[in-house]
Amino acid sequence: MELKWKYCVRAGVTVVLVYLLIHYWSAFTALAGIAARAATPLALGCVIAYIVNILMRFLESHMFPKSKRPVLIKIRRPLSMLLAFIGIILIVLLVVLMILPEIIACIQMLLEKLPGALNDAYLWLEEEFEISAFFQGENNLFLNNEIDWRDILIKAVNFLFTGVGGAMGVAVNVISSVLSAIVTFTVAFIFSIYLLLGKEKIGSQVKTFLSRYLPGKAVDKIYYLADALDQSFHSFIVGQCMEAVIIGLLCIGGMLLLRMPYAVMIGCLIGFTALIPVAGAYIGAVIGVFLIFTVSPVKAVVFLVFLVILQQIEGNLIYPKVVGATIGLPGIWVLAAVTVGGGVMGIGGMMLGVPLAAAAYRLLRKDIYKKKTVLPAKEQAPQKKKK
Repeated sequence: MELKWKYCVRAGVTVVLVYLLIHYWSAFTALAGIAARAATPLALGCVIAYIVNILMRFLESHMFPKSKRPVLIKIRRPLSMLLAFIGIILIVLLVVLMILPEIIACIQMLLEKLPGALNDAYLWLEEEFEISAFFQGENNLFLNNEIDWRDILIKAVNFLFTGVGGAMGVAVNVISSVLSAIVTFTVAFIFSIYLLLGKEKIGSQVKTFLSRYLPGKAVDKIYYLADALDQSFHSFIVGQCMEAVIIGLLCIGGMLLLRMPYAVMIGCLIGFTALIPVAGAYIGAVIGVFLIFTVSPVKAVVFLVFLVILQQIEGNLIYPKVVGATIGLPGIWVLAAVTVGGGVMGIGGMMLGVPLAAAAYRLLRKDIYKKKTVLPAKEQAPQKKKK
């Protein structure tokens, strides 16, 4: 009777919770959104720590591996973490410092040449097609010299300060967003340092907590799933970096053969943006085409054709082989994961789809082969007893 009462109480509590969840769904989603925004720095810190830990673990395993001195053993972890952070920051700064000055210079050059180019284009169109016929009377902006630019400027200034919330409001929103992003990243960075320095202790505390409140089999399944996810994401990040280096070198080599300008810089940019699966090189191609266009529009078209061909080779041959081999996922499923993940969550889905698909593939494969090997053994056991 006592057990029945327990089941009744549990069922009643479950029904009440489900009713409250359905009835106050909007308040629940709002509360969940607030909690998610509040936890954003911590989640970002976990991502930073996981990525840095890959390089830090490699450095730590090769730094004073046979030394038994307490001082060296004590500084091994902080020194490895510091070098890992410095290495990643230097790579990002190198790419930015190589690309940003060239982009600024190209924009300045375009702004200087744009009025003359527009004037030449209008004169050519007027000579070939007589487009001034379409702008007759008061609406002819090209031939009418009585435009009241002062009135236009006053209206534009009034619109900036009164329309669409006003320029001051926009400036305040921009400044607050920038400050919020800086604070979020700072908190995430500090949190990642704490995670990296005490990862063994934190892991032990999590294991103790799970063992205290969950059955042993459930804890084993959680760790089994976490291990599969860790191996898949670790292999994916390493494979993605290898693939980015390969496509960057191929892009530099191809551009040098075709005598393209900015070959090394654009190749580094393509390799850096190739960290985004399959579609990343196209993102870098936009900046590359823009830079080459300022030198030669014909070479910009040639570069675009070359990159499309290179991206097709990379997306269908190199990427499935390199990344698929490192994560243990066949090439066809890599392409399927990228396609489905990109369709569901965009660029973030492309980056998460492959390692998640690899983890699912690994778990299913191990489970299927485990069942295939266990069943025949059970069937053979009675036969041995009969003999």
